[in-house]
Amino acid sequence: MFIKRKKSWDLPESEVTDYQVYKNRRQFLNTAISVGLASALPSVGLAKPVDELKVYETLKKSQFSTDEEKTTFEAITTYNNFYEFGTSKEAPSLYATEFPDESKPWRVEIDGECENPGVFEYDDLVKPFTMEERIYRMRCVEGWSMVIPWIGFPLGELLKQAKPTSKAKFVEFTTLYDPEQMPGQRRDVLEWPYVEGLRIDEAMHPLTILSVGLYGKELLGQNGAPIRLVVPWKYGFKSIKSIVRIRFVEKMPYTAWVKANASEYGFYSNVNPNVDHPRWSQRKERRIGEFLKRDTLMFNGYGDDVAELYTGMDLKRYF
Repeated sequence: MFIKRKKSWDLPESEVTDYQVYKNRRQFLNTAISVGLASALPSVGLAKPVDELKVYETLKKSQFSTDEEKTTFEAITTYNNFYEFGTSKEAPSLYATEFPDESKPWRVEIDGECENPGVFEYDDLVKPFTMEERIYRMRCVEGWSMVIPWIGFPLGELLKQAKPTSKAKFVEFTTLYDPEQMPGQRRDVLEWPYVEGLRIDEAMHPLTILSVGLYGKELLGQNGAPIRLVVPWKYGFKSIKSIVRIRFVEKMPYTAWVKANASEYGFYSNVNPNVDHPRWSQRKERRIGEFLKRDTLMFNGYGDDVAELYTGMDLKRYF
């Protein structure tokens, strides 16, 4: 008899249950918390009130933005996967309220196979770039989705300044490791720090951005402040948060979820309704805020822009 044993990376019920069902159940079990999440916005889960967040006054509009209805600010900031703060959906908004610590300067190291490595203060890193609003679909590997109005700039513009050498075939990204600020790192849910990676042509693609905000304001801790990756044609876990290192490498990075379970979370993780996750179908998704499921689009609807990156590749093998 086959007995399924729960693995450390298995998702709790709150992370695979439909958002509306899950939310209603939480309301029944813990009225005080749920009422707070529903009615106290924007104070719940925010390090400071929304009117105190930095506002990006002038934003370039992007040709890559979708015209689909945007997910609400409340949902985007209170329904998150960020295991560094806990494995439940509400944990990041509860435990990232003081993150990042403003008393600790945020620096990003760029190194590896490039001619211009260096360690950069956050402001020095982002100041040279024109900020854009990119309204992107986001599809989670768990089967839910959002439409998020990100603020950021093309990652490729930053990478070009580093001047990668001919040996640079991949780009590796690393999240901050600081268990004092990130209590979820005190548990062995994943191997910390969180590491993700892209092939260099994926990283250079104009759809790939570094985000520093959403809905016209700076990022909150639960959404990956102060700077995160956004790759809209891949499942959400590829878009690593709170980046402190960008490294050009010759070999494919050994990423966090590949380490945890390579048979379920492949390196590429392109949104593909024709390749199911071993434990659930990927053909449908539930858009947060909607009741009925919708069809999942190949490459999350960005196939016209990115399909050529995978010409000749077996997308079932390189999942």
